[in-house]
Amino acid sequence: MHSFGKRKLALGSLFFFLGLCFGSWASRIPDIQSNFDLSEGELGSLLLCLPFGSLIGLPIAGWLVHQYGSKVVITIGGIFYAVSLALVGWSPSPWVLVPILVFFGLLGNVMNIAVNTQAIALEDDVGKSIIATFHGLWSSAGFVGAGVGAGMILLSLNPAIHFSIIMGFSVLVLLTARPFIVKEKNTHAGGGLIIKKPDDLLLRVGMISFLGMMCEGCMFDWSGVYFKKVVMADPSWVITGYVVFMGAMSSGRFLSDLLTRKIGKIKIIRFSGFLIFTGLAIAVLFPTFWVSTFAFLLVGFGVAAIVPMSYSIAGRSRLYSPGVALALVSTIAFFGFLIGPPLIGFIADIFNLQVSFALIALNGLGIMILSSYRKEVFEVNTQKLS
Repeated sequence: MHSFGKRKLALGSLFFFLGLCFGSWASRIPDIQSNFDLSEGELGSLLLCLPFGSLIGLPIAGWLVHQYGSKVVITIGGIFYAVSLALVGWSPSPWVLVPILVFFGLLGNVMNIAVNTQAIALEDDVGKSIIATFHGLWSSAGFVGAGVGAGMILLSLNPAIHFSIIMGFSVLVLLTARPFIVKEKNTHAGGGLIIKKPDDLLLRVGMISFLGMMCEGCMFDWSGVYFKKVVMADPSWVITGYVVFMGAMSSGRFLSDLLTRKIGKIKIIRFSGFLIFTGLAIAVLFPTFWVSTFAFLLVGFGVAAIVPMSYSIAGRSRLYSPGVALALVSTIAFFGFLIGPPLIGFIADIFNLQVSFALIALNGLGIMILSSYRKEVFEVNTQKLS
């Protein structure tokens, strides 16, 4: 059996690889829109390919992980995921890009379930919570991916070359980490993804995650476009909003455990909603470069703790095992992440991007209300957290 340190490092590198691939894709969305001369509505339709692929991948991922184990799924699925990213860059037309994005979204969900299955198994072995750290690494990788994307733009390298370089690096990470990924024990007789009706607590936590993930997905896909079309930033600085958002979200996740011990999860979730609402409102009302940059920083800190805190509360459910509770909450949250980006495009096509971002700002108010109303629902599930 490999040591905890080596297993944690290997699994962390896989979370980093997934975040790097997604961050690389997000950093070049404005270029892909320009290359194919897409309107906001057309781009929104194109972005629907990822959620469609992810929805297809949801039951497939559960079955694959249960049938073959997460180690096999990570090894094979990871290579295909890296290759599909490169194919996105090499697509010669939107019609070719559509099925590739569907495949990219499908594989992303397969890998997400596989690596989180590994994380839960590792938690069981060491007896302490470590998932938040892995999610922080995913966010850090997105930040790095944005920075690399900015560098590629400055070097005038097109998305095809950019994504091919990321593919090569990702395959190297996979091959290096594979020997330290263990085969988890099957503890459930059912299929790989267990679906049950959530109770009041999990439904509440799931809705908070849904609103947070919707905001997160919108910021991933539309930050660059917002800085290009609304802020009117210089082309070499278009990616600034995305970089600042990812940096704040990444650092916020690494700090969330420390803050939890000081003020508690409920207060963190409520304050996170306030930051999301305030940041997006400022960006909409004052769309200048420096003000919007600061606003996106606030949104990044606001989004940071929502999912880790929600998962941590759900994992203490008295009605369901941690794995089942996390599956229920993450499934609800996942839909927010998927529908947010295309919704932005459709609303922007009818009105404009500022109206779209103003509506997403209301998610922050929703999080504040859900975490404030009947707080006692959360109390039992937060008493044992540390």
